[in-house]
Amino acid sequence: MKPRTFVLGDIHGAHRAMIQCFERANFNRDVDHLIALGDVADGWPETKACIDELLKVKNLTFILGNHDYWTLEWMETGTIESVWFAQGGKATVESYRYGVPSEHVSFLKQALPYYQLGQKLFVHAGVIRGMPLEHHSLQTLLWDRNLSREAIQYHQLGLRKKITDFEAVYIGHTPISGGRPVKACDVWLMDTGAGWSGVLSIMNVETEEFFTSDPVPDLYPGVEGRRRG
Repeated sequence: MKPRTFVLGDIHGAHRAMIQCFERANFNRDVDHLIALGDVADGWPETKACIDELLKVKNLTFILGNHDYWTLEWMETGTIESVWFAQGGKATVESYRYGVPSEHVSFLKQALPYYQLGQKLFVHAGVIRGMPLEHHSLQTLLWDRNLSREAIQYHQLGLRKKITDFEAVYIGHTPISGGRPVKACDVWLMDTGAGWSGVLSIMNVETEEFFTSDPVPDLYPGVEGRRRG
């Protein structure tokens, strides 16, 4: 089988949704390349299981998300930031009630701030046009929403403009409604709301064919997802 490259949106502890995406995309953990856009942690109750699952993927590129940054801080220091705890961190802490495996700490420490594949860029939150990638701060790469806001604004106006320095930029972080990834200008918005009331999405980068999970609340009846953040 020829290896394929897939991009996966923000997981937020929704292991059941991730398994559905893998199954529906016929994703091969031994052969295919998975680029995960970050935020594996926080929200739904299975962050530990999600990282266990990602560790089984032999050709994985994992990009650091802002929730992963907070989670790593807690794993390394034991400090629970109130903002993080209220925005899904509580579920992450509870998922590690029997301890944090050292390989999970290493997994997050080795996460990339961004990943470039040819003229395609994969990053959690956004980038600034005209600025070299190596000059970007983590604040921009993990938290900034200016790129997504600009892309969404032009998309809603029906305008197709080039707003980045790349052929395409794939981002998570900013949840969108509609239950499917959206290409706005040259930006792919991949966070389809798995952290709360939406679905998780995976997409074949070459063909742009995408697959989604069931609505995540349906997979965790009686469990509340994260707050917006």
